[in-house]
Amino acid sequence: MKHADGYYPKAPSPCMCLNIRRASRAVTEFYEKILEPSGLKVTQYSLLRHLEQVEPVKITELAKVMRIDRTTLNRNMKPLTEAGLIKINSGQDPRSREITLTKAGKLALTNATVLWDQAQASLKEYLGECDSRQFDHLIFKLEALIP
Repeated sequence: MKHADGYYPKAPSPCMCLNIRRASRAVTEFYEKILEPSGLKVTQYSLLRHLEQVEPVKITELAKVMRIDRTTLNRNMKPLTEAGLIKINSGQDPRSREITLTKAGKLALTNATVLWDQAQASLKEYLGECDSRQFDHLIFKLEALIP
């Protein structure tokens, strides 16, 4: 994918929130298309990737790490559990549950990471080095709106 310089087919809205949502949908669709051969959605890939870094982990803790609410996390975990990619076990406290990757989950993550790396490289090439750095700065700044 070549660096885009100056041609943007849609005019921006005066609403920053709408522009961010549009960009998010476009980037999500871009990643979904590249991840399609893995059978994972970008939200599922993200969940598996975060889980890999902190497993075994309680659901509440994983939600905090991912910066999403428990309801969304539980909804996103369901198809991964059904596919045998993650396992939910009782924690040390009988009221808590811990999540781990299964062997199939680790394999799916490994395979999807190759595709995710391609998506990352393509997006960085599209933005160019300067815009990529500026994008990272702005995203961190926007995320800091809600600590």
